[in-house]
Amino acid sequence: MADLDSAAARVRVAPEHEVLIVGAGPTGLMLAGELALAGVDVAIVERRTAQDLMGSRAGGLHARTLEILDQRGIADRFLEQGKAMQVAAFAGVSLDISDFPTRRNYGLALWQRHIERILAEWVDELSIPVYRGLDVTGFHQNPAGVTVALSGGPSIHARYLVGCDGGRSRVRKAAGIAFPGWDATVSHLIAEVELAEEPEWGVRNGATGLHGLSRLDDGDLVRVLVTEPQVGRTDQPTLPDLSAALVAEYGTDYGLRKAVWLSRFTDAARQAESYREGRVLLAGDAAHVHYPAGGQGLNLGVQDAVNLGWKLAQVVKGISPESLLDTYGAERRPVAARALQHTLANVALRRPDDRSKAAREVIADLLQLEEPRKRYAAMMSGLDIRYELGAGHPLLGRRMPDLDVMTAEGPQRVSTLLHGAKPLMLDFGETGGFDAGPWADRVQFVAARHDGAWELPVIGPVTAPAAVLIRPDGYVAWAGDASEPGLVAALTAWFGPPAAA
Repeated sequence: MADLDSAAARVRVAPEHEVLIVGAGPTGLMLAGELALAGVDVAIVERRTAQDLMGSRAGGLHARTLEILDQRGIADRFLEQGKAMQVAAFAGVSLDISDFPTRRNYGLALWQRHIERILAEWVDELSIPVYRGLDVTGFHQNPAGVTVALSGGPSIHARYLVGCDGGRSRVRKAAGIAFPGWDATVSHLIAEVELAEEPEWGVRNGATGLHGLSRLDDGDLVRVLVTEPQVGRTDQPTLPDLSAALVAEYGTDYGLRKAVWLSRFTDAARQAESYREGRVLLAGDAAHVHYPAGGQGLNLGVQDAVNLGWKLAQVVKGISPESLLDTYGAERRPVAARALQHTLANVALRRPDDRSKAAREVIADLLQLEEPRKRYAAMMSGLDIRYELGAGHPLLGRRMPDLDVMTAEGPQRVSTLLHGAKPLMLDFGETGGFDAGPWADRVQFVAARHDGAWELPVIGPVTAPAAVLIRPDGYVAWAGDASEPGLVAALTAWFGPPAAA
């Protein structure tokens, strides 16, 4: 096992790693896997003594996240344990993506505890050390690296530190990174409980807000969501708090016996002013928090990790200058900002007053139309993301379609060629004699043929390029005629200068 319990960590000589990640949630685990695939010495510090997660928490994976997991060859692990279904929604309106041009034209219903467990098993296979039972108490950074102080254990030195430690991130606070945004206007209690009586099943959006009771998979526990009468409490919620909220809405607490998990969440929305301070970076909830409507949070975090991982690996290995890390925040902050905007709108449309109800009905009508449905479905599923990489082919900055291609090794999928998290250039036979040699040590060059159409969600059919350069995160860095000078510039900008002859 790669886990290192806190007792062992306390007696061990202070370790050193190239990258230290704080937090073994989905974001931290995914980032650790990305770095390990790139050959980086990475470790995780986690306050929990075991990976077990109390409560169901987030409940699914969107299509783009499934595509990313496919790019690493681990999507089937999740698909085997979840339920493929249409999960994209906006303002309570289900958005069908079954007609989208992607292998994953659906989402996956799977609780976060299972998502974390599967990712943790993958991390263990990659022999990534996890220091458990330790809290970060502070850090000091200098031009050579970061020294991280831990509660009850030795300090750990790393060249880079990444905070994946949630909305109350100690790493973000210690780095002095501001976290501006919007304060809460609504507060919910969420719990998994035992009830003595059969409750009223289902969701109700009543005069006091959103409420719901549903049976969990084990058949014994009930998942409860209730809106609290007041906003602003920061103390740990109690069983009497939950009972009072149930009675206020349903007139009874249904013989509430005990809660195996009880938490509070609000619609506060905040985003880190910067995703990087020197050698310290943020990802996932440490960089952005928002209301969970639409199920964006976990998916945003995993996608943050895959955007950051290969860039940080190239900087650590001396392939690229440190300035490459600036593209991480430049690309991912607008994606999260858009998610915050739409969750704020979601909350406004869910309010129980008549005006909000009228607005919700208007939006629901609009989303029945083809163009709005496709636009919002692509946004909520993460399939429409485009990083601003300048003018060029419609593929530029967008996700590469997972095409079936014929190669010298036989039929392949593009996602299969990305399993090693290595840059990929596909040559469709019209490169004009481009010399790939100066980048052959870091970029896969594959001659391929694809006879079918090229199509993107919302955009529709696009002209097939002569060649395409794909980043390890699956986004297109360049597409066109390989004899054009732009290819050399793209290879240099993203994957370092050409090797000396």
